Amino acid sequence: MPYRSRLPHSFLIGFLLFITGWLGVAGTANATHIVGGEMELVHNSGDSYTLLLNLYFDAYNGSPSALDADLTASIFDKATNDRMMNVLLPLTSNTFVSYTNPACAKPTLSTRRLVYSKVISLPPGTYNGPQGYYAAVERCCRNNSISNIVDPGAAAQTFYLEFPAVVRRGQPFYDSTPRIFPPLADYACRNELFYYDFGGKDADQDSLVYELVTPLNGHSSTVQPKPAAASPGPYSPITWQLPAPALPGQPALPPLGTLNQIPGTPTLQINRFTGRLTVRPSNLGLFVFGVSCSEYRKGEKIGESRRDFQLMVLNCPTNTKPSMVLLPAATGNVPYRPGRDILHLVPGGNHCVRLRFTDPDPNSRLSLSLSPVNFSGLLPAFTTATSGGVRSPGQPDTLTATLCFPECIDTQGKVFLLDVVVGDDGCSLPKRDTVRVAFTSVPPPNSPPTLTTTAGPALPLHVRVGDLVTFNLTGTDPDNDPIQLEMSGKGFSPASLGATLTQASAGNQQLGRFSWRVDCRAVGPDSLLVFQFAAATSPCAKRQTTMISVPIVVRYSNTPPVLTASPLFPLPAGPGLLPVVRLPLGSTFTATLAGVDADRDGLTMTATSENFSLTEAGMSFTAQNGVGVAAGQFRWDVSCDAVALRRPLDVTFQLVDATCRPVAQRQTVRFEIIRPDSPELKLYNIITPNGDQVNDEFRLPGLPLNFCDEQFASVRIFSRWGQLLFESHDRGFRWPGEGSASMYYYFVTYTDGRSFKGWLEVKP
Repeated sequence: MPYRSRLPHSFLIGFLLFITGWLGVAGTANATHIVGGEMELVHNSGDSYTLLLNLYFDAYNGSPSALDADLTASIFDKATNDRMMNVLLPLTSNTFVSYTNPACAKPTLSTRRLVYSKVISLPPGTYNGPQGYYAAVERCCRNNSISNIVDPGAAAQTFYLEFPAVVRRGQPFYDSTPRIFPPLADYACRNELFYYDFGGKDADQDSLVYELVTPLNGHSSTVQPKPAAASPGPYSPITWQLPAPALPGQPALPPLGTLNQIPGTPTLQINRFTGRLTVRPSNLGLFVFGVSCSEYRKGEKIGESRRDFQLMVLNCPTNTKPSMVLLPAATGNVPYRPGRDILHLVPGGNHCVRLRFTDPDPNSRLSLSLSPVNFSGLLPAFTTATSGGVRSPGQPDTLTATLCFPECIDTQGKVFLLDVVVGDDGCSLPKRDTVRVAFTSVPPPNSPPTLTTTAGPALPLHVRVGDLVTFNLTGTDPDNDPIQLEMSGKGFSPASLGATLTQASAGNQQLGRFSWRVDCRAVGPDSLLVFQFAAATSPCAKRQTTMISVPIVVRYSNTPPVLTASPLFPLPAGPGLLPVVRLPLGSTFTATLAGVDADRDGLTMTATSENFSLTEAGMSFTAQNGVGVAAGQFRWDVSCDAVALRRPLDVTFQLVDATCRPVAQRQTVRFEIIRPDSPELKLYNIITPNGDQVNDEFRLPGLPLNFCDEQFASVRIFSRWGQLLFESHDRGFRWPGEGSASMYYYFVTYTDGRSFKGWLEVKP
C-alpha cells in the first residue's frame, strides 16, 4: 500500500526499498542502506533561504552506525559550473515513515526519514546569473539487489536540484522549489496495477510538469563513498541492465531505458500534468526509476527537480476487485447504466440513490468515496455508513448505502460527472470499482426578501444634535429562508457615529430596531447622511438582498457667546494695539466679567498669560461656569513682584461655548505699573566751598528715585590720583570738598546695575 505521509520537499533522488528476504538475495556488505532522498530550497525572507536534504534510510537492514551525522551540499552556477559555495548540512530530524495500510505491512520494510538542513544567504549581488543555479549532494552506493541496472552495489546516486536567480530584470525574484513525491514504502504486486500520486505542491502556485528520466550516477564511488563536496555537473547516468534472453519461440524483450524502466503491461508511466504514476509490473525484483519535475512561472521554466525511486515487486495473493451497482429511485431495482443514463434532479423530486457493493474475496473491508470529475463545490453526502466488512463470520455478502444530492446543486443546464468509488483493503494497494454518474440538477426557485421601515413617510429625516432617532425595520422572505438585516452608510460607518441596529427573529420575519443619539460626530461639511439597510438571504449559498435607504439631514447652527467686563477695559490706542490698564504700586484693580450664550450652550471662562503665571504678578482669577451664562472675577494687587518680571503683563480673557464647533471670544489686556516721576537729572561739576551758602557742597538731587529693586546703592569720590576720599549710601548725601582747589572724580551705582560717573572741580 502507498504511504499517505506527505513529503514536503522539492526534490527526491533515490528511494530504495531494500528487502533481501523477499528477493532471496544474500549479502548486503556493499549496500549503504540509503533508501533515497530529495532536496528543497525554501525562501524565508529577504536573502534568507533554507536548504534541506531529506534522506530515507533502510531501518531494517541498515546499521545505525551507518547514519551520517552531516552531509555536504554544493551550489554551482548553471551557466559556468563555477562553485558558488559548499554547505555543511547537519542532521536535524530522525523519524519513521508510516505505512499507507498497516495491515499490508511487511516486517522487513521499515524506513527512517532523516532531515539535513541549514539556513543560507543568497544575496542578489551574487546569485543573479540569468541561467540560474543547481545544488547537488553525492553519496555512494545503491543496494546491490537492484534488478534493472548494472553493478548496483557500486552505482552511486546524486541528489540534484535546480533553482532560479534571486533577482530578475533588476527586481527581487523569490521562489520556493516545489514539494513533490510523497514518500513511498509500499511494494507492487506482479501482474497487478500499481498506482501512486506523485503530484507535488508549489508554495508560489507555479505550474509543475512531470516526466520519466534516467537516474543519475554522479562521481562518488566505493573508494570515496562520501566526498567532502559534490563535483560540478554534468553527472553521468546509471547503466541499464540488458534484458534477459527470450525463451525459445518467444519474441525478444524490449531493452530497458528511460521509457521502459520497469517492465510491464503497461510499463512504468507518469501523467505529465498530475504526476500520477502507474505500472503493471511483469517481473519480480527491486527496480530503480527516475522522475523529473519542471517548474514553470508565466510559461517560463525556472527550475527542475530530479528523483530516482525504487519499487519492490513481489508475488502477492490474488485480490479480486469489489463491485458496485447504483439504483436510482425512479428505476427501482434497475441498475444505473454508466455512459448511457443521466440522473435528472428537479425540485420536489427524489434526490437520493441506493448503492449495493460487495467483494468476492473473504474477509474484505470495503469503503466508499466520491470524486467529482468536471465540477467543484457542493457534493452529495452519504446518509448511511460508508464502510464495512463482507464475507466474514457474522458479516453480510453485500453492503448497501444511500447517497443523497443536495437540492442546492445547480448544474446550469450542463451534465456533471461524479465518480462513486468502492475500494477494498487488499495488499499491496486496494482494488476499486467506479461508477461514473452523470447528472443534471435544478435548484428550487427562490424569491428575494422584502424590507420595510417605519422611517418616514417624509424623507429625509431632519434632526439636530442631541436628538434620539429611532425606527423599525421588517425583513420578510416568501420562501421562509433565514434573513439577516445589515446596516451600512454611504461613505461613512454608522457605528463610528454611534448608530446601532439590533435585530431578532419572529416567525418568518426578521425585526430590526435602529437607534441613534445624534452627537457632534455627525456634524461635518456634508449634513446629509444616507443610511443603507439590507435584508439578506443565502439560499443555496447564493446571496440575495433587498435594500432601502433612509437619508437623514443633521441641522447645526451656533450663535457665538458674548463676553463683557465691568468696568470696561480701555479702548486700544490704535490698530493692532492692546487696551492698557495702568496702575501705581500699592493699588488694587478688580474687574467682573460676564458671559452669555443665546444657544444655552455650556460656557467656560478663563484668564491666562503666555509668558508668566498670574500669581507671579499678584493676579488672580476665579470663574463660575454654567449653561448659557458664566461669570469671572479678576483681581490685581500691584506690587514689586510684577515689576520684577520685567516683561509685558498681557492677560487674555476667553469665553468658549461647549458645542460641536466651539466659538471662542477673547480679549487681551496689557497691565502696566506707573513709575514715580523722577526729577530732571542734573550733574554738577563745580563747587565753591567758601562759606557763602551758595554751591558750598557737592550733591546730586536729580538722581533717579528709588523704585522697587531699583535702589540707590552708593556714591564714591576719588582724588585725581585714584584715592577714595568719600563714600556714602545715602541718596541725599552732601560732600563739602577737601578745602583746597583740585579736580575730583565721582562714581554713582544703583542696585539694578545702573551707574553714573563724572568729574568735579573744587574752587575756593
